[in-house]
Amino acid sequence: MPPQAAARARPHRRPGAGTRRAPARPPLEIEIKLPAGDLTALKRRLAQLGFRPAAARQLERNWVFDDAAGGWRRTGRLLRLRQHGREWRLTAKGPARAGRHKRRPEIELPLAEGESFRRLARLLGLGEHWYYEKYRTRWRQPQGGEAALDETPTGNFLELEGRAGWIDRTAKALGYSRADYILASYAELYRRQHPGGGPMRFGRAAARRR
Repeated sequence: MPPQAAARARPHRRPGAGTRRAPARPPLEIEIKLPAGDLTALKRRLAQLGFRPAAARQLERNWVFDDAAGGWRRTGRLLRLRQHGREWRLTAKGPARAGRHKRRPEIELPLAEGESFRRLARLLGLGEHWYYEKYRTRWRQPQGGEAALDETPTGNFLELEGRAGWIDRTAKALGYSRADYILASYAELYRRQHPGGGPMRFGRAAARRR
């Protein structure tokens, strides 16, 4: 076909047509847990390292959803609704990647309120697979990452989230070694102590003391 005829035969294409972008990859969460002993000393050390309070200590309530076959948990995924004071957040996480830090794709969305999502989840065939509570105090280091002090019914832990190198430097500065790194979820930690399962919640007496 002559070049002129070929040009006439080509269909008109809109600018940008055929160049659809692939969906952006979700952010990668990088974190570890560390056992927290003396909370007062730990807070003092965080302040010495330049951490500043980011959110006051507050009770968190968490609902973890799954289908009837347990497909989310079996494939290492997580769908969680969290209430922190008056704030509600919906979080989806992908399978964790192997390594000395816990790395997972994560998408987090703020919600105006959570009860509507609980009803929506039931409509979609998702049940409330697990419920857990903890008190969390958040700290942030400018130009660094975030530290979360979690007081739970199964023990106290410090979570460090940020770049891998920052996590290692900060853990070392706090007096920890890599042997102290915990990659297990709170569900896994709780089930080690309570093989029968059940929700991880504070007793009424304990909640009043706190």
